[in-house]
Formats: sequence, structure tokens, C-alpha cells
Amino acid sequence: MANIKSAQKQARQNVVKRDRNVARRTAIKTAIKKVLTSIEKSEPLETIQELLKDAESKLARAQSKRVIHKNTAERKISRLAKKVAGLHKGHAKK
Repeated sequence: MANIKSAQKQARQNVVKRDRNVARRTAIKTAIKKVLTSIEKSEPLETIQELLKDAESKLARAQSKRVIHKNTAERKISRLAKKVAGLHKGHAKK
């Protein structure tokens, strides 16, 4: 533990920030997993698009807070959107 008062405060703040960042990362993973499982279960397209929108917003928020790198967020959003768009084409053919 730090001896200097300002270092002690910074250590306390780091614990709070870490907990917040871990929670954000977990929420992102859960949102992505929900999109992927709904695609596998062949749920309605509107539901999948709603889940995609939620995942995109969580990724963008984490990106802006620098919890994850910008390129990582953009890559994950792109890959999810590509899967949903491919699904959309499949629904149009039927």
C-alpha cells in the first residue's frame, strides 16, 4: 500500500475504475453472445437487429471510455453487422 496520501487516493480510484471496466467488458461479451445465439436460434430479424444495436452501443461506449481499443470495437461491430446483413439476405431469398 502506498504511504503518500495522494497515492492512497489514486489506489482507491484505480480499484473503482477497474471494477467499472471489468463490468463494461463483461456486458460487451454478453451482448455479443446474445446476438450470436439469436442468429443460431433463427430468431426474428427485428429481434436480432435490436440486440445488434445494443451491442454496438456498448462497444461504442467502451471505445469512447478507452476500455477497449478503437480498432477492436470497430472490428467487433463490423463482424457482427456483417453476420446480421448476411442473415438479412438469406431472409430476402425465402
